[in-house]
Amino acid sequence: MRGPRSGHPIGLQITRTAKALSRAFDEALSRAGGSLPVWLVLMSLKGEQYGQQGDLAAAVGVEGPTLTHHLNRMEANGMIVRSRDPENRRVHRVAMTAKGHALFGRLLATVIEFDRGLRKGLSEQELATLGALLDRLRDNVTAASATRGGTS
Repeated sequence: MRGPRSGHPIGLQITRTAKALSRAFDEALSRAGGSLPVWLVLMSLKGEQYGQQGDLAAAVGVEGPTLTHHLNRMEANGMIVRSRDPENRRVHRVAMTAKGHALFGRLLATVIEFDRGLRKGLSEQELATLGALLDRLRDNVTAASATRGGTS
């Protein structure tokens, strides 16, 4: 694929790369017995920052009904348990089970190995430059959206 100097818009190049990375990451997680939503939920719960279902939805980056769908499957598979907060019956608390902790360990090993593969052949300086460039592109999009009156 030709680079942006040869006429390809940088957004297209990044979108294609992101889709390829996303597919590969999903496949790696699937082989380990998980998925991206499962990984995001377990990772958020492991950090013990998001015990409430509403906070968990925001941390995972999905709407409440979408999270509920994922949590229903995870609970049916024995990865998590949900309970009502005794101080506020409208609040659901989510916790990992032993099976969830075991899956988290397998997925974490998969994530580390996947990241290792992505970093292969890149120097620390190149990784720092890549991070800075991606941050700048995100800032450019955010600034452009704010100028148009949009949100990001």
